[in-house]
Amino acid sequence: MKRLILILTIITGSVFSGFCWSQSLHTASNRAGKLYRDGMMAYEYVELNRAAELFEEAIIHDNRFFEAYMMLGDIKSKQKKYSEAVSAYRIAVSIDSLFYRPVFFNLAGAEMMSGEYARALVHFKVYLGQKGMLEKNRSIAEKNIKNCEFAVNAMKHPIPFNPVSIGPSINTTDDEYWPSITADGQTLMFTRQSRHSDRSEGVRYFGNSQEDFYLSFFADTGWQKAVNAGFPLNTPQNEGAQTLSSNGRYMYFTACDRQAGLGSCDLYYSVYNDGKWSEPSNLKWPVNTTSWESQPSVTSDGRVLFFSSSRPGGSGGKDLWYTVLNDKNIWKTPVNMGSVINTPGDEMSPFIHFDGKTLYFASDGRVGMGGFDLYITRMNSDSSWSEPKNLGYPINTYNDEMGLIIESGGQKAYFSSIRDETNGKDIFFFNLYESARPNPVSYLKGKVYDKETGKLLMADYELINLSTGKVTIKNKTDLSGNFLVCLPSGFNYGINVSRQDYLFYSENFMFEGEHPVAEPFVKRINLSPLKIGEKIQLTNVFYEIDSWELKTESRTELDNLVKLLSDNKDLVMEIGGYTDSTGSNEYNLVLSEKRVLSVVKYLVSKGISPDRLKYKGYGNTFPIGDNATAEGRKLNRRTEAKIIARKK
Repeated sequence: MKRLILILTIITGSVFSGFCWSQSLHTASNRAGKLYRDGMMAYEYVELNRAAELFEEAIIHDNRFFEAYMMLGDIKSKQKKYSEAVSAYRIAVSIDSLFYRPVFFNLAGAEMMSGEYARALVHFKVYLGQKGMLEKNRSIAEKNIKNCEFAVNAMKHPIPFNPVSIGPSINTTDDEYWPSITADGQTLMFTRQSRHSDRSEGVRYFGNSQEDFYLSFFADTGWQKAVNAGFPLNTPQNEGAQTLSSNGRYMYFTACDRQAGLGSCDLYYSVYNDGKWSEPSNLKWPVNTTSWESQPSVTSDGRVLFFSSSRPGGSGGKDLWYTVLNDKNIWKTPVNMGSVINTPGDEMSPFIHFDGKTLYFASDGRVGMGGFDLYITRMNSDSSWSEPKNLGYPINTYNDEMGLIIESGGQKAYFSSIRDETNGKDIFFFNLYESARPNPVSYLKGKVYDKETGKLLMADYELINLSTGKVTIKNKTDLSGNFLVCLPSGFNYGINVSRQDYLFYSENFMFEGEHPVAEPFVKRINLSPLKIGEKIQLTNVFYEIDSWELKTESRTELDNLVKLLSDNKDLVMEIGGYTDSTGSNEYNLVLSEKRVLSVVKYLVSKGISPDRLKYKGYGNTFPIGDNATAEGRKLNRRTEAKIIARKK
């Protein structure tokens, strides 16, 4: 719904209808006059279709009936049939342009809403040239002049845009909208408004239509036939405006008028495990309030949740807010995103990309094509946000645009739109033009096994941003050992996977300074039981070049080793150091020994008894890579921890 235009049609429509009750009409036909008065009665009772029929019949009896054309234009505007409204208002102007001068305001609004920006611009200016107008209408007209000027220029400089239907496996004659996708691009969830009963999924629907969640999975042949997400996600009530976590294990969504709800619409969440979704839970206060909360979007690490809300403390209307998950997994008091993002109008439909820094949202309070346009903003180095930029025409049009999402790679975008009235609203995809793309994001998709038995293991995992030294994700795999973590470009990452009674697994991914997205990583991760002879590579232990001094980014890995030794006090471990073949054998032997001695000193400083630690430098012996290549030499420069005994 175009909020500004709805306001103006209510204002001017009601003023004009009251004006017309008290004035003589532009007709000498008694029959036309009676039909008009009957139409006004139907209009007052909000029987708009009946009122329109009566006004049209009155025009048949007198095709110069000014008031009938005005009221017909008002009704068509309310019904969003803006082209028909334009036709009615233009005839009214041609009959008598001086009788009711606000007609130019009505006409310009309808023209803007049907994409006739140049004509709307002229008529808004004509309206502003008159005296005695309502101050609120003046403000709307001034804003819409800026919108029209922007739109005229935007249409002269269109951005590349070629939307393609996602296909019949998802799109139907019902309305499909609000897509959300996992980081690996394999799962798509969306909302479908069905106009029929579907009892096949164990959910019985009531009423003429029903909003529910549907899922589709990507295969070699494309998106598979969408299936109803079923109970307990879907209920006889409406659910919608959802977001999936990057790994597809969590979802947040909107539900309205629930018995346990705090406001008109609240945010809920559900967890997917062991092949089913959990009973949805209300996020409760302070996230939900007695106001309207809706349209969530969660960061790839699951720690920040963006949403739209009408709660007090904003800039006006609906604002964008965010809340942060604390160390106890409790959502903190939401924070308003501030005046850089929010306006006195409405801001809605936030989507935070998997890079955690690029936010797309819809607003009707900014200069644009009219109604809700899509904008992009990026997080600055100081955590502030850049001035939002309109995504341009023809992504934005005179229709409402919202609900845009971007795949992890940053190129393919999904959105919903009405392109064929017979099919209703469908989901489309397109390649987003380069300057509006987020930072590309790769991901690690892992499955954890017992090294000896091949049994799938549930395990703990954490992602460390080696560039900042912070643990960005700390979570558990699902029951089948699956996990997925996003790896935004521009940083170095370490991954640690652990389980009680097993050695941990670690690996690193070096993206610092790189911007092209790397190929996704799919790993089979084998955890070794705590047995003599088993060893782990400490891949996230780093030294200064040609030095044995430990880099600060090594601490997280070494602290994990401290925890392993503290939890298993019978372990005796040898820390072994290896180099590549660069340099003399004697130099490499000394360097490797001094490096592992640095590791031992760090472990002892953290409370590990020295008699549980041995160390040995192996120099460039026992290579595991080809020293003739840079990649091979990198593999050979390593630190290992090996179980050599278990104390009784």
